[in-house]
Amino acid sequence: MHYSAESLADFAHTLVAWYRVNARKLPWRETTDPYRILVSETMLQQTRVETVIPYYHRFVEAYPNAVALADAAEDDVMKLWEGLGYYRRARNLHRAMQVVRDAYGGEIPDDAEAVRALPGVGPYTAGAVMSIAFNRPQPAVDGNVLRVMARFLSITHPVDLPATKRTITDAVDLAIHTEEPRLLTQALMELGALVCVPRRPRCEMCPVASACLGRQQGTAPELPLKTAKKARRKVTVVALWIERDGALLAERRADDGLLAGMWQLPMVELPDDPPYSRDQLYLAARTRLHKLAFGNTIEEDVSSVAEKPAAVDFVIAAEARHVFTHLEWRVVVVRPVGYHQVHIATQSDNAMWVPRGELSKLVWPKVYQTLLSQLLHGLLVL
Repeated sequence: MHYSAESLADFAHTLVAWYRVNARKLPWRETTDPYRILVSETMLQQTRVETVIPYYHRFVEAYPNAVALADAAEDDVMKLWEGLGYYRRARNLHRAMQVVRDAYGGEIPDDAEAVRALPGVGPYTAGAVMSIAFNRPQPAVDGNVLRVMARFLSITHPVDLPATKRTITDAVDLAIHTEEPRLLTQALMELGALVCVPRRPRCEMCPVASACLGRQQGTAPELPLKTAKKARRKVTVVALWIERDGALLAERRADDGLLAGMWQLPMVELPDDPPYSRDQLYLAARTRLHKLAFGNTIEEDVSSVAEKPAAVDFVIAAEARHVFTHLEWRVVVVRPVGYHQVHIATQSDNAMWVPRGELSKLVWPKVYQTLLSQLLHGLLVL
């Protein structure tokens, strides 16, 4: 792989000229407000443009500036984000705007290091804000840009290696100093989204095809290379459907980690995903139920559930699977039959009885939204 400053300047000029003619009309391209750029870039992480557009409109209408978002209750922010996924993005964005309110007078600073230090802001997002909002020559390198540049420069090292990312970032840094930064950043994104797509690059439509080393060498469809991914860890989750007087028992997840601060049914996570028998699932449910009723006094160890005797008086009410980036859940909703919830009466910050009609007011992970929809709307009768 080799390139010169001159070749990258030509690349940048050609690409920006193409972008001026072919850019899609997207709502966040109608502004250079750094707050709205940060909101859009946060939403666009691992989420399709078409999905983001209505969420973006609703979000900036509800919270038109950094201070409005900073002053909002976290539960309200999470509820507005519901359905967009990757909820940590919403929590971090909320916290970032609280920093902006408290440390910068409610205005996102025109300073790369300060933006990079905000909660949840990585090198790409900081580069996007600095280049698009402030027109600073700051490279913004995401998966789209890695793919475009790996093909254009015929980079045959895995792009997820730090050294390869550094090489590509350095090349983009050279290019962005030769053009209007906000236009080149968006042009690179647009080329990756519309033309230099993952599996079948549309080289015949590409404005820089004549200079693309990957096309010349016939390697473009195979690039970029990545290191082998680890297999997703599979986990069985046994969730309890416990009702009392038309209200459902719900618990709130911890404020950090996976699905932080969201609501779920009381659950127990089994260590892996073998073909658990029904009785083994019921035993896990019974263990969790006893702990809800009597505290953590029961001696049964859920991690050795496969060795425990069968439990009774439960039925499986619903089941769903959900895939995270590095984890796959199989969620089995189990309902105790004939169980009286006389002992499960305590309401606390992380557990409460929720009337059926008010369940939608809470923020549930997508897999629980699916299960609740099935269980509450007649697909399964409880």
